[in-house]
Amino acid sequence: MQIRQILVFGCFFIFASTVGQGKLDGFLKPSDTLDIKRRNTVIISEAAFSSVVLVGLNQIWYADYPRSNFHWINDNSEWLQMDKAGHVLSCYHLGSFGQQTLAWSGVSEKNQLIYGATLGLAFMSVVEVMDGYSSNWGASLGDVAANVTGTALFVSQQLAWKEQRIVPKFSFHQTQYAPQRPEVLGKSLNEQILKDYNGQTYWLSANVHSFFKKGKIPQWFNVALGYGAEGMITGNDPPDDEISVSDVERYRQFYLSFDADLTKIKTKSHVLKTIFALFNTIKIPAPTFEINGRGDLKFHYLYF
Repeated sequence: MQIRQILVFGCFFIFASTVGQGKLDGFLKPSDTLDIKRRNTVIISEAAFSSVVLVGLNQIWYADYPRSNFHWINDNSEWLQMDKAGHVLSCYHLGSFGQQTLAWSGVSEKNQLIYGATLGLAFMSVVEVMDGYSSNWGASLGDVAANVTGTALFVSQQLAWKEQRIVPKFSFHQTQYAPQRPEVLGKSLNEQILKDYNGQTYWLSANVHSFFKKGKIPQWFNVALGYGAEGMITGNDPPDDEISVSDVERYRQFYLSFDADLTKIKTKSHVLKTIFALFNTIKIPAPTFEINGRGDLKFHYLYF
């Protein structure tokens, strides 16, 4: 999610700074028919970008650790499955991005789903293979299942409704846990957003108007169910001699909140539509009910 949002958003504004508003709006308007030049641009750009990211990931993440024969591990109990939720969200939004770029180039709806919506699954599968050949990690069937779930969530809605009524979203707040183990949970805010599962919340945001079209409900109004967890200093409960943390209890959190589907805001500007689509990966702060694994029921006036 973070990779898609930050990099695509950055590339968009770099391009926006080089062209006028009118030209940019025309450029972002989806083609009504197949535009071969646009399609080829999408294919070449995605292939080149994916290759650069994978090579960089290999050098930054894997190169300093020994290789091994391909092997599987079972990490389904780690981080109270927060990492699996991240896989679902990443594959969904990478697939959404792949489908939208092919739609922009005028590719048929069938091919948008076959070659575009599977972008996240293909990319994350390569990463999983790289994990499998690293002695410090290993390929995970749980990760694979989460990747498939994210892709299936997007594809099934396109097939059933021709629209995305339920969108995975992300929110984050800093926690007390990262300073206790910054080498794992992150030292800076940027690192903590990616690494500190205690501050992450994953949402399924449902557009109410899409399900009840005859009512007077605003088209942008969403209801969101969230999942989070706290008390995680390590992937699993650490042995007493591994790390000293007092009074830390691991527990799950479930949330009910309001949200907005920014893509439902009416505008003729394709620039604004693109911006709304990029920011629609993030859950907006809103009043929220929480129930957690300790049996507590809480109300947050503004939760993010």
